[in-house]
Amino acid sequence: MVLLASPSPQANGTNTTTPTVEGEGNKNNTGMVMAIVIPLVIAFLLICTISICFWRRRLPKEVPYYTDPEQITNVESILFDLSTLRNATANFSKENKLGQGGFGAVYKGILHDGREIAIKRLSAGSGQGIGELKNELVLVAKLQHRNLVRLLGVCLEEQEKMLVYEYVPNRSLDTILFDSIKREQLDWGRRYKIISGIARGLLYLHEDSQLRIIHRDLKASNILLDEDMNPKISDFGLARLFGGDQTGGTTSRVVGTFGYMAPEYAIRGQFSAKSDIFSFGVLVLEILTGRERTVWEHWTRGTISEILDPSLGDRWPRSEALRCIQIGLLCVQEDPASRPSMSMVGLMLNSYSVSLQAPSKPAFCVGLTGGMDSDALQKGYNFSTGEFDRSSDKSIPMTPNEVSISEMEPR
Repeated sequence: MVLLASPSPQANGTNTTTPTVEGEGNKNNTGMVMAIVIPLVIAFLLICTISICFWRRRLPKEVPYYTDPEQITNVESILFDLSTLRNATANFSKENKLGQGGFGAVYKGILHDGREIAIKRLSAGSGQGIGELKNELVLVAKLQHRNLVRLLGVCLEEQEKMLVYEYVPNRSLDTILFDSIKREQLDWGRRYKIISGIARGLLYLHEDSQLRIIHRDLKASNILLDEDMNPKISDFGLARLFGGDQTGGTTSRVVGTFGYMAPEYAIRGQFSAKSDIFSFGVLVLEILTGRERTVWEHWTRGTISEILDPSLGDRWPRSEALRCIQIGLLCVQEDPASRPSMSMVGLMLNSYSVSLQAPSKPAFCVGLTGGMDSDALQKGYNFSTGEFDRSSDKSIPMTPNEVSISEMEPR
């Protein structure tokens, strides 16, 4: 039997290709891998996105240091998280406590990015509703001036009411001015700079800001000093905000600090820009003389050099010192209409071409650093009860250093 060989594909001219089993396997494997990997990648990205969103929501609510005032429209835009402030102060430790007042305690804090802040922790009896507090904070946070302490934010959480301010390293003016050793730091140039800075800050509050603000508690302890001894007015807890053509008001709840209060406010509860100017005048005389109580008598006798702070020595310009004392006396006139405006005070401080009127005897014979003399008694002040008689049958309690959140009349 003869077996005939089958012709090869090349021999008959046809070219057939048979798919290999190996090629089929590679394609199938690639498809399976892609089918597994793509959903895993998508799931991973989705998990990452959700985690980032959750993490960002858990981040402390911190306020940018240079917040644009125009962007502050509600209290949420200046809100600090309670945990952030606890971490910044080591849970409000004694080591970080800067001071204590009628309003509560003040603590120094350091945020995680290194910013230093001061936190005013209001006491439970601070006496204002959350809604009113929120409205006020939005207004005050809009104030921007180099001679005002900047409000950075607020914390209203777990029954806490805390205000967060920029930290000012040299503390308050009274801690230096009334210290027999530290007051040596205040040479004439620094004292004059402090007086001028306070005047600029008050001018901004009274005339130049978008709000018309009466501070009502201007005193040495509410003037903070930065690293260069520039003054910053602080503590707007008693401030009144006005809009339109309003320039003042009357209250039956007179609060503030003895010696700094204008007589019309202390006796009748009437306050205006002129009552702030009275407080400014007392502060000017304090800065120049320390705790001296007999400015007027020395002014009339021409012996002003005897009452200037002894720590100044003889290193002060006589004409400039006399001018400052005269400005201080003009600001503490009993009649509010006789007191200059803050814009006029600025001119008198900065221009010798502006002539100054002769001052008359000041209200209460101004007793400095919170004191009042016998004239105050004649005007109805009772030292034993701490009250001023407002009429034959009514008196209004006076609370030294009492601070509540302000009564306000927003624009």
